[in-house]
Amino acid sequence: MLPTDLLIHRQNGEQIIPKRVKIDVQHLKIATELITCFQEAVGNTQGLLERQLLDLEGDTPDYKLKRGLAYILKSGFSTFEVVSPLEPPMLRERVFSLAAKSSPSQAATQVTLTKIADELTHELEREVLPSQIRDGLYADLAENKILTIFEPPTPQDLLHRYNLSQVQGIFYKASQLIINAHRNVPGEYKLLFRYLKLFQLMAYIEGDADHGFTITIDGPTSLFHPSTRYGLAIAKLIPALLHVTRWSLAATLQVKDFYTNSWKTGRFTLNSECGLVTHYPPGKPYDSMIEASFANKWSAMKTEWVLEREVDLVPIPGSVMIPDFRLVHPDGRTFLLEIIGYWRPEYLQKKFYQVRRSDCDNLILAISERLNLDKAGVKLQDVPAKIVWFKDKLLPKSVLAVLES
Repeated sequence: MLPTDLLIHRQNGEQIIPKRVKIDVQHLKIATELITCFQEAVGNTQGLLERQLLDLEGDTPDYKLKRGLAYILKSGFSTFEVVSPLEPPMLRERVFSLAAKSSPSQAATQVTLTKIADELTHELEREVLPSQIRDGLYADLAENKILTIFEPPTPQDLLHRYNLSQVQGIFYKASQLIINAHRNVPGEYKLLFRYLKLFQLMAYIEGDADHGFTITIDGPTSLFHPSTRYGLAIAKLIPALLHVTRWSLAATLQVKDFYTNSWKTGRFTLNSECGLVTHYPPGKPYDSMIEASFANKWSAMKTEWVLEREVDLVPIPGSVMIPDFRLVHPDGRTFLLEIIGYWRPEYLQKKFYQVRRSDCDNLILAISERLNLDKAGVKLQDVPAKIVWFKDKLLPKSVLAVLES
């Protein structure tokens, strides 16, 4: 994402419109030049790279675009490291302590560097040169860090990331965000809710998998103390939302008027036809080998029961539960199946707490016999669900037996 000073947007009444560049020959050329600059800078200092980037900016009016692209390359695709034979503070202490024993001079400096290099060569059992001592003294300063790894994106990917970052910046000052996730491929919901939880967003969720969900998120400026960190967390949700097939959102923003320096309300809308490209990986088809094995075996079964992956969201006060599978019969009967394999005691406590609060009368729990439920403090007597036990693999016939009972 981009820092505030590199964000570019315009206003049309209350509507906020972030800058987005076209993926055309002109902009691809700029992106290619910057990527090449980073590739050639591998092994050199960050300070040298910064000076080369300034030369590339020149005095052209699109300097802010180039600076934004360079920021994304530095923060998302580059690794800068301290390269020194010894931790720089320790190295400085040794060099300065030895140097204090002689009068300052160019010759004395060289003697000091050579002596420390010889000592470290012996201690580290590898050759250390005087030049490495000189370079390592202040290697912990940002400008002296070395670009050791650069994983170049394609020019197209870099421009897509830039456009996404400009849109993400809109949410730094959001007071409220309403997302409508329409009827979608079921597994897409779970990925979205995972990211909601990961970024610790305060969300109120309504709806179901058959009709879609409305997610209301309080923004950072709605808090008692506006939080930049929380604004960044909302911005990080947007790439996850792009994995959902059909959605729309509306955000209420608090923006500062350029002329009066006062705060006023802004609006921003976006939908699944926006053309933005996510860099987040897609969700895994299955969370575990147990789930994958069960689904594969079920597809080979001769049964009228249809197995669907992560379809239903079961609302729970303060949380949600998304069972692993839904089982649907042509006569209208449905059951939800949650597989509980090997997990930490904290996970088991939370999972069974959710089950008790779910108020769900068509839930089947498939529980591994290897779990130590007693140690986790879990009692099954008051769990409102049908129980299926399994050892290494969950067999479809065990679940069918419960369905037909």
